[in-house]
Amino acid sequence: MFAKTKMLLPAALLALSSGALMAQEKVKVGIMVTLSGPSAVLGQQARDGFNLAVKTLGGKLGGVDAEVIVVDDELKPDVAVGKVKGLLERDQVNFVVGPIFSNVLQAIHKPVIDSNAFLISPNAGTSNFAGAQCSPNFYVTSYQNDQNHEVLGKYAQDKGYKKLFLMAPNYQAGRDALAGVKRHFKGEIAAEVYTPLGQLDFSAELAQIAAAKPDALFTFMPGGMGVNLVRQYRQAGLADAIPFLSAFTVDESTLPAQKEAAVGFFGGANWAPDMKNPQSEAFVKAYEAAYNSVPGTYAMQAYDAAMLIDAAIRSAGGKLGDRNAIRAGLRKADFKSLRGNFKMGHNGYPIQDFYLVQAVPRPDGKFQTSIRQKIFENYVDVYAKDCKQPN
Repeated sequence: MFAKTKMLLPAALLALSSGALMAQEKVKVGIMVTLSGPSAVLGQQARDGFNLAVKTLGGKLGGVDAEVIVVDDELKPDVAVGKVKGLLERDQVNFVVGPIFSNVLQAIHKPVIDSNAFLISPNAGTSNFAGAQCSPNFYVTSYQNDQNHEVLGKYAQDKGYKKLFLMAPNYQAGRDALAGVKRHFKGEIAAEVYTPLGQLDFSAELAQIAAAKPDALFTFMPGGMGVNLVRQYRQAGLADAIPFLSAFTVDESTLPAQKEAAVGFFGGANWAPDMKNPQSEAFVKAYEAAYNSVPGTYAMQAYDAAMLIDAAIRSAGGKLGDRNAIRAGLRKADFKSLRGNFKMGHNGYPIQDFYLVQAVPRPDGKFQTSIRQKIFENYVDVYAKDCKQPN
């Protein structure tokens, strides 16, 4: 009898051990966004949007218990590399969600792609990763960087403007922004100015704009850069003489600080808080109740990133180790996007609609962007043709 019990004991322990492991299995997500400095509000919106989605899903992703680990990349590529390696090696995350800024994406892309994790960008979407350097382990829930800026290039062309002044920070997203505008605007470029990333005093550039007398200014200045530029532009008296066109400069991340100074300014976006569909309306209501602020595209796209992960894990039957099944689920993107019309392109970047939006005051004293007209429908980014992944 003793021998018999001795033989059964390891099997019983193995069964108990396996059951414990199964009970402990959970999906780990590392959120890497900018949470310090003048651009912290962008990362805060993304973090809050993702967390709201997980809360809405009952603390699970794809029916599997979720653990979300948040880190601040500090908008420093070298810092981001060290922190993302910690997420991958120490925390052994299944997904990295981030970043906000393209220079950080350029830094963390290879470490994540070379690991056993998937990289899901809720904002940065550089041209190189949309084209020749596309990867089956990299997916974007925002846009290709050029596209929101293309909205304003097309709008300026259709409006009949003859001369634009262009200005953006000197990094990949800034160069992508101005490339996007020039893709559709065929008139004269009065100047193409690149400023240091993080610049907050634009007095010299405002003097250049006034002297150039363009039909409109187009600028890309996210976060604190955009807050200061809009205030200084209005104070300089340029707003009434030279229309202000932008993307990511006047939005829900900057409007709480810009307030009346930004009212009437136009932008380009893939969504706005007044989007008319049930899932978006429910999201805006829940976000405002949870965080007492108006959600912008950063929050929306991060919410959709969580829903994309949820759909992919669900399609794989909750099997986190079946990377091929999860990859297929990411490409299928079987979820209701807050922006409505959405599908994943073969390069891992969305195919979606884009809109002209305008900054408006709300009856409650807050500010938001509002959709004015659809500019592009089911728009595929121009770099997708260079991605050699199968359709």
